[in-house]
Formats: sequence, C-alpha cells, structure tokens
Amino acid sequence: MAAEVLRRRGWRILARNYRCPLGELDLVALDGDVVVFVEVKTRRGSRAGSALEAVGPGKRRRLLRLARYFLAVHGLTGRDCRFDVICLTVVPGRARVAVLRNAFTGG
Repeated sequence: MAAEVLRRRGWRILARNYRCPLGELDLVALDGDVVVFVEVKTRRGSRAGSALEAVGPGKRRRLLRLARYFLAVHGLTGRDCRFDVICLTVVPGRARVAVLRNAFTGG
C-alpha cells in the first residue's frame, strides 16, 4: 500500500524490502532526483504510539548504515537523499496513510 501511494505521487520505486548483510530497507524510491529511504510503520490505533516514535536513535543509525550501503552498491554515492517515514494507521473499515518527509537527518 505504501509503495502504491508513492507511485501515485509520481515517485519511482527502486527497491522494496531490500535485504543486505546489514539488514533491510522497507522502500527506496526516487522523488525527482532525490533518493528517498522510506521506513514503513503500521499501527492499529494510537495505543502503540506514533510511527515516528517507533524510529528511535538505534533504528535511525541502522537505517543510515543501510542507506550508505545501498548507495555504494548501486553507484548512487553523492546523490541527494532523505529519510521519510510512512505511517499506515489501520482502523476498522479503513486505513489512513501519512507520509512524514524528512523524518530525520542522516547526520
């Protein structure tokens, strides 16, 4: 669902569930010329906290390492990139999608 939302916005999906020795990236996409690393979080209501809260410092460091690896392996080093979080909130009968652009910086 998250990839479809991004496609409808005109983004090009480069990878879904990209696995490497360092871990996994949920989505990697191009938003224009910018490489976007997208962490997808699904919530069933608000009890578990927000999607952004689920991407704490440790997860951010891991995503940064994964992003550097992806860029190097795919010859994209030096390209502009950013980290977004997509929150899928599922409630009975519907799902809400929120895209948090520039959710955190790559340091």
